[in-house]
Parts: sequence; C-alpha cells; structure tokens
Amino acid sequence: MAENRTPTGGAGLPDTGVAHNARVWNHWIGGTDTCEADRRVGDHVAGMFPVVREIARADRAFLRRAVTFLAGERGMRQFLDLGTGLPTADNTHQIAQRVAPDARIVYVDNDPAVLAHSRTLLTSTPEGGTDYVDADVRDPGTVLARAARTLDLARPVAVMMLGVLNFVPDHDEARAVVRATMAAVPSGSCLVLTHPTSDAALGGEGQIPAMRFWNENATPPITARSGAEIAAFLDGLEPLEPGLVSCSQWHPEGGGRPAPVPQYGAVALKP
Repeated sequence: MAENRTPTGGAGLPDTGVAHNARVWNHWIGGTDTCEADRRVGDHVAGMFPVVREIARADRAFLRRAVTFLAGERGMRQFLDLGTGLPTADNTHQIAQRVAPDARIVYVDNDPAVLAHSRTLLTSTPEGGTDYVDADVRDPGTVLARAARTLDLARPVAVMMLGVLNFVPDHDEARAVVRATMAAVPSGSCLVLTHPTSDAALGGEGQIPAMRFWNENATPPITARSGAEIAAFLDGLEPLEPGLVSCSQWHPEGGGRPAPVPQYGAVALKP
C-alpha cells in the first residue's frame, strides 16, 4: 500500500512476479485484479491464518460504516484516504457522496498497480470532487500539499489510515506520520484508523507466523502491534464511542456484537 514503492517491471508497471499487499488484499475480499503470485501467497497465508479473509472483509465493512457515520452524523465533507489500495465496490467517494453529494475525496497511494486503476477513483458527483495523489504517506508534506488542490485544509478533514501504519515498521516513525498529518488539519477533523494486532484477547497471536511468511515472500513487509501501541496513535485526539475496539465491533450494523477480529479500529476527533 502507500508505504513502500512496489518493485516495477519496467515503464512504471508493477512486478507481477512478486505478491503485493494491494493485490493480495483485493484477492481476500473477492476481487479479480490479482496475479498468480498474489493468489498463491494469499492462499498460503489464509491457510496458515484462516481468519485473515474475515479481517479483510471486516476492515472493508468498517470503512463503509465509518464514512457513512462521518458524512452523515458528523457532517464531514472532506476525506483524505491514505493507502487507498485497489479500487473495488463502494470506494470512499461512493460511500460519502451517497450521503453528501458535495463531499470531496483525495486518495493517496504510491503503488503503480493502484495508479493504473486510479481513474476508477476519479468519478464524482457534479457537486463534489475526487483526486488521486501518487505519493508516500511517510512524506506528509508532499501528501498534504497535493491534497490541498482538492481539499480545503482550513476546514475539517477525515484522515483515513486503514491498514496503513502496519507497513511502517518503526513505531516512532509511524507515530510521527500521524502527528504531522493531524497537525496540518484543523479542529473538528478526525482520524479513522485500523491496524492488525498481536493481542491474544482478539486472537492476534496467530498472525505472527503468517506475517513472518508474508515478509519472506511478499511486499511490503508488515507488522502487527499491541492494542497499547495502536492506542498511542490516538494521543492528543478524542476517540469517539466505542473507542478503540475490534473493527468488526465498531458500530456494527443490525445491532448485536459480532465476533471480534484481530484488527483494531477507531475514529478519533481532533479537539
């Protein structure tokens, strides 16, 4: 995703001989924009840790619920989606603009495969707007300067970091990315976050060997963090109810309490 430039096979095209997160994630949620290496590695990881497909689906459902909540109940009209991944059904702009046709969305990724499909992300209602920025989320200055072509950074922005910081292995660097990005948006903005965890309480200990296999056979390398480490990304922000929880249990549809998956999710307000 947005943290590591994909090796290319020439002319800016992705190296289809190496499994890559954006394409493997697409495979896990039922997409077809994949290569043989993605399916092979993705299926092997799923064999080691079967719940990974549930994580992928739960993360996608969290995206839908969080964007709907922010555009509806919170009146958010600007979204900065970092680590976009491959387009699929119900992308951020489609969800937001169903609620608020005047919503404006900027997608950010630096994966050539995502760039090749980015025109799918540029459709918009006449009242709103979308843009795609080819940049690395570890360079907030560049990201924000380019996002400002479409977003008014003097007005609240929903900064979306779903499954992104797990590709920044250094914890201090990951925290610095969050701090710098949130410092550039005003009070009333929100951070929307998901991150895989190693916490045994959510069944996360099984991710560790699967991630080890991933890091030996695919790109970019990934890391899980404890709930306490993930909570540190929210420092200085006010988590909205129900706080940092398994992403499957954040405002679940239809009531009830779905089974947890080892992927935390939260929406936090900048006061």
